Amino acid sequence: MGPDEASSSAIELQHAYPDDTPRGTSPERRVEDGDAHEMPSLPPVDGGKDAWLFLAACFMIEALVWGFGYSFGVFQAYYSTHEPFANKGSVAVIGTCAMGIMYLDTPLIMYLHRRFPKPARYSTILGLLLMCLALALSSFSTTVTHLIITQGVFYALGGSVAYASCIIYLEEWFVARRGLAFGIMWSATGLAGVVLPLVLEYLLQAKGYRTTLRVFAGVVFGLTAPLAWFVKPRLPVARVGSARRVELGFVVRRPFVLFQVFNVLEAVGFFLPGIYLPSYARGVLGAGPFPSVVAMMLVNVASVFGCVAMGWMIDRLEVTRCLLVSTVGATAGTLLLWGLSVNLPVLYLFAVVYGLFAGAYTSAWPGIMKVITGRGSDGSGSGHGKAADPSMVFAFLAMGRGVGNVISGPLSEVLVGGMPWKGQAFGGYGSGYGGLIAFTGASALLGGGSYVWKRLGWM
Repeated sequence: MGPDEASSSAIELQHAYPDDTPRGTSPERRVEDGDAHEMPSLPPVDGGKDAWLFLAACFMIEALVWGFGYSFGVFQAYYSTHEPFANKGSVAVIGTCAMGIMYLDTPLIMYLHRRFPKPARYSTILGLLLMCLALALSSFSTTVTHLIITQGVFYALGGSVAYASCIIYLEEWFVARRGLAFGIMWSATGLAGVVLPLVLEYLLQAKGYRTTLRVFAGVVFGLTAPLAWFVKPRLPVARVGSARRVELGFVVRRPFVLFQVFNVLEAVGFFLPGIYLPSYARGVLGAGPFPSVVAMMLVNVASVFGCVAMGWMIDRLEVTRCLLVSTVGATAGTLLLWGLSVNLPVLYLFAVVYGLFAGAYTSAWPGIMKVITGRGSDGSGSGHGKAADPSMVFAFLAMGRGVGNVISGPLSEVLVGGMPWKGQAFGGYGSGYGGLIAFTGASALLGGGSYVWKRLGWM
């Protein structure tokens, strides 16, 4: 190892140790009990076999954890029409619990992961086992309450625990290509959103919910258990001290507060097309069952490319400019294409545009994480005080998106209640979904508010 590489490794190792490590102890001396002057060899960052295996494992975990949650509509339709759950209330609560908890508990899971890094090394496999157990237990459910506890709460907790390491360790494996790596990982949700609903629908109709849940539990374990080994830190975990302090002061400082406000505003409208596009295609445009589902499939397919493209952009452009690109595309697509759609091809075009731009919004989060962690504790950019942890910035952004997700459900019922503007306007605005379309477009527009505040010098 040459002197430049050794110096770089020493700097990386210095950041790998908690703040309570005794001062004056060199990074080399803290790694092993052997030769104190021996510099450990670290795998390469931003590339190499280990980095790409790590990203491949995270991609698969992302697809199964979040893809299953986003596919709950298939289960909701089945449970609502088949015994022993037919005509029972609260079926929708199962999916709300699963998605809502995975978003909202992210700060707590990330905090515990950072606070206790040594035992957290095994969190991925433990979370995957809890997910599989939750799915297996849900196959024995005979009431909706049982499903809420197993397929809803337990699955969400397992998914959150399994997913946390992917976010935290990615910061170590990718630096110059961090945005691209996040974009690739997050694109897995869109890909799973195309494949899983079709597979689950077939299994439910052919085998019933008990077999479907057991088969999927086996698939999750079979695909992810071997890969869990590769979800590991690149830097060695500190030997001295089992806990570390976590900086949370950034949450109440103006830069993050502004980013979070716009993040929540965008999320409130983001989920609405996913809820109503199939219903719109069937009820307004007269499409059959499969053509109606194609609209949502196109959103998911387009989001795969949108996430990767945004990840590439965020490594090269200032974050508010990237958010502006997402905002302009999502707003124009919603208000012009969905708002004026009078046939299925135009609706499909909207689905592609919405997936490309709105689906890429969260892939700009690495840019927000970079801005917040690059500031000092006073938020002024002075560099004084302890810097914020990027994984905790992500965690609170995810929580904000969860808040938007929870709000969007009951809000959507209000927006379509009474079919406002029906027969009084052109295209989608006169379909009875006009209020929903207008609100979705306005929400997308407000999501880009950080660009304005940045130009005004507030961020």
